[in-house]
Amino acid sequence: MSIAQTPPPPYYAVIFTSVRTIKDAEGYASMAQKMVGLAEKQEGYLGHESAREEVGITVSYWATEEAIRNWKAHAEHIIAQETGQSDWYQNYCVRVAKVERAYGFSKV
Repeated sequence: MSIAQTPPPPYYAVIFTSVRTIKDAEGYASMAQKMVGLAEKQEGYLGHESAREEVGITVSYWATEEAIRNWKAHAEHIIAQETGQSDWYQNYCVRVAKVERAYGFSKV
C-alpha cells in the first residue's frame, strides 16, 4: 500500500477509526477487499489509506460531500456496515473533514 495520490485541495476525507471484536473475523478480509474495490468504482472516489494494529484507521478521500453520502448509502456498503456492527467491531467512529491544505515529500 502506498500513500494516496489526491488532487489539489479542496476535497474531503472520511476517517474511519475502529477497534475489532475478539470474535472470529470470518469474512472480514474478503468484505474489506470487496468494499475497497467497490469504493474505487464510485463517482468522486479519490483514494484511500489504511493501517491496523490495536486500532484500525482507514482514510478515504472524496471529491464532494455528495459522493460520500452516496457511498454511505450504497446497498452493498450498508450490508458491510451492518455486519461490522454485529460481528467485527467493538466500536468505531467516522469523521468527515474538508481538506483545505495538503503537502508532502517523496523520494520516489
